[in-house]
Amino acid sequence: MENNNRKKDISINDSLIVEIAQKVLSVESLAVQELIGRIGTEFIKAVDTLYDCKGRVIVTGIGKSGIIAKKIAATLASTGTPAIFLHPVEAVHGDLGIVLKNDIVICISKSGTTDEITRLFPVFIQLGVKTIAMTGNLRSALADRCDIVLDVSVKEEACTNNLAPTASTTATLAMGDALAVALLEKRQFNSKDFAFLHPAGSLGKKLTQIDEIMFSGDKVPRVSLNASLQDVIVEITRKRFGSTCVLDENGMLAGIITDGDIRRLFQTRKEFSNIIAGDIMNATPKIIYAGSFASQAMQLMQEFNINQIIVVDTEHFPKGIIHIHDLLEAGITV
Repeated sequence: MENNNRKKDISINDSLIVEIAQKVLSVESLAVQELIGRIGTEFIKAVDTLYDCKGRVIVTGIGKSGIIAKKIAATLASTGTPAIFLHPVEAVHGDLGIVLKNDIVICISKSGTTDEITRLFPVFIQLGVKTIAMTGNLRSALADRCDIVLDVSVKEEACTNNLAPTASTTATLAMGDALAVALLEKRQFNSKDFAFLHPAGSLGKKLTQIDEIMFSGDKVPRVSLNASLQDVIVEITRKRFGSTCVLDENGMLAGIITDGDIRRLFQTRKEFSNIIAGDIMNATPKIIYAGSFASQAMQLMQEFNINQIIVVDTEHFPKGIIHIHDLLEAGITV
């Protein structure tokens, strides 16, 4: 069967393809740029209302707007604002039961006249939930019924026929991101909070804290400043990290000695009887603070071409040690 999408054999050269793509990006970037001037009182009200929400944020839309609604709900949920997507058609067939009186509903519709959404309002009103519209039509039924209205209108779609939702969906998505990031900042939602909500996959690994995979306690190699060369070698060999911390009289990190330091020592000296740890240590070792991301440790190791790094607290007491092989085994990347 012939593919109907190829019913017209029109030759489009490479330069025209580039021109079309550039125009699409230009139209869509302009649509987003024009949103900046609309950020004001209504946007602040929306952020404050979502911040004060005692329930969840319900995001609804149909068609392309529904796809954007799912993305906005997902972004809100992953940045500290409990949110779920509600399909308006499924809603009138029983799923409206997920909406509770403490929830807030974000309704997305370019035209503002989407029947599948407007028919949900009697239930919203009965429950007393607050509603936020994201629409391109400020004079629509949806805009009239919602408590807060965010203008996501565009002058034109990027589609040649000015029909397919392109610039409008991009603008709506950008407005959703603006809401999510503003809420993130208002909640003081930090990288640790983000890591907690993203425990799996490459992103989860990237946000793994060094404390979770470092070796600590008695597994950390350590000697005193006055330790003999023999004690240093024994400690490096016994703990198998290829290095040892050197601690001062207060137990604070004074330096590090690596097996490379030992090899270089044997190449340059013939007398070793009076050598102590303080004589051969590196007094400015690369360190990382407890609570940092493991990916930061990997970045330091790669940048300075080292195989291990010491983890210290804010007072420079050693809390742990990690070898590059342990990071690689845990799937940590930069």
